[in-house]
Order: sequence, then C-alpha cells, then structure tokens
Amino acid sequence: MDMGEILARITERRESLKLSEQALAVQSGMSKDGIRNWRRRHEAGDENAGANVSSISKVATTLGVSELWLLHGIGESSHPSISIAGKVGAGAQVPVFDAYEKGGGPQVECPPGLSPHGIVAVEVEGDSMEPVYSAGDLLFYSRNGHDSVPSDVIGYRCVCEDVDGMGWVKQVKAGDEPGLFHLISLNPTGANMWNMRLKWAARVRLHWPVEFVRKK
Repeated sequence: MDMGEILARITERRESLKLSEQALAVQSGMSKDGIRNWRRRHEAGDENAGANVSSISKVATTLGVSELWLLHGIGESSHPSISIAGKVGAGAQVPVFDAYEKGGGPQVECPPGLSPHGIVAVEVEGDSMEPVYSAGDLLFYSRNGHDSVPSDVIGYRCVCEDVDGMGWVKQVKAGDEPGLFHLISLNPTGANMWNMRLKWAARVRLHWPVEFVRKK
C-alpha cells in the first residue's frame, strides 16, 4: 500500500469534516499522536509507517469512507447518509414526528464515527432544552424495542413519543406510578411534563448542532 497516498486521502477527508488529526486518531482507537506518528515515520522513509490494515480500517470507519477508497483510492469517498425522520418538540408540541415515509425524508451526512445502520435522525423544534439543544439541531438515536421504555433510559436525555403521538426530546424520569414518566426540560424556564404515558423512549446517542448539519 502507498502510505503517502493514504495519508493524503486521510487529510482530504479529515479537513472536509473539520476534524483535527488528534481527534481522528482518538476516535479511531489510537493514541492522540497515532496519525501524526504515521506521517513522521513515512517522511523518515518507513514505507508502511507502522500502520496496518486493521488500524486503517478503523480510520476509514471514523471518516465515513470505504476501506477500499482509503487504501487504494477506488470507489467513492462520499459520506454515508441518514434520513431525517421528522421533528421532535423541546417545548413546542410536535405531532407524529415520523413525518416521512421510510427513507423518504431529507438526508443528512452521517457524523464521523457513527454507523448509519439502525440510526434515526430527528430535528429539534422549540427551546425548552436550551442551551443544550437548540431549534434546528439534529439528534441521532436508535430504538431497541419498537414500543417500549427500557429501564436504561431513565435519567437520560431521550427522544420519545407519548400516547397521543407527540414527539419530544426531554430527560426521562420515573413517574409517580408504574408506567408513568416525568419529562424534564433542561432550560429552567421550560415546561416540565408530569406523569406522562409513553409509547417508547430512546436515549440520544449523538447531538449535532445546526451549524454542523450538512443536508443532502
């Protein structure tokens, strides 16, 4: 493998994602100087710079490109995409946020380091989760059960749907009776919701501020 060309493709993709060399290395399971060391060893004449296919594969995953493209420049370097399912309310009342047919909504580039498989993106509407989540931000989550509120979501920020079909992003806490839940706003001026019945809730896996969102 031509390490010089691999490093050039890493730089090309990394800069397009506005990702630092240190951040890329850490997210790929290396030390913060991992990729910098590859570059130094390559410049010193080490043909493979101490890299192996396994570590390069992890870098490809973090960058959201194929291993084949990173190793050989073959195929497309485009980032995989995720469909936006609709909106969730952070104070605003947003009905049935699965607003698009499956796969039919707007597309957004999959964030670096996040697999696009089984992941759903939704857009925040309202301000009750300010300053953590703002209107227009995207939240990424995955649902283990189609209609369930698993115990491991309690106490965490979640995307959830109530029994009336409204979508919310709130911190979920146990309610006063089994099957009831409190939905808590992070903004002190936001309205909390007490003893709500939920169809399902899923922990937010990743938050992407609106200024980083690249819709397709």
